[in-house]
Amino acid sequence: MLPSRIFFDDFMDDFHKEKHSGMKMDIYEKDDKYIVEVDAPGYKKDDIKISCENGYLTIEASKKQEDHEDRKYLHRERVMVGRETRQVYVGDIDEESIKAEFKDGTLVVTLDKEEKKKETKYIDIK
Repeated sequence: MLPSRIFFDDFMDDFHKEKHSGMKMDIYEKDDKYIVEVDAPGYKKDDIKISCENGYLTIEASKKQEDHEDRKYLHRERVMVGRETRQVYVGDIDEESIKAEFKDGTLVVTLDKEEKKKETKYIDIK
């Protein structure tokens, strides 16, 4: 008879799987900038698309399976097909100054904070 713990461990492994297993993301502030670091293992620079709209930074990575007709696989685990999307609200930023760099499987996006205008708005009373 097998110990019941084996079955419980398998159940809990499924329960604790992370939603975004491929691209892990860190976001931090430094001076007057937000820095977003994303691990994108297995992707190339051309596989990644970054956009920013209404304060939301969206990072999409997509990859198609490479055809290797000359290979007969006996075992294959390194297949990465599909698309992953990460989106985060960064708020008021200067969208014109966004910079991105991809090196050694890590994407670093730098966003300048946009200074809020401290302007008093007067309301007409009717």
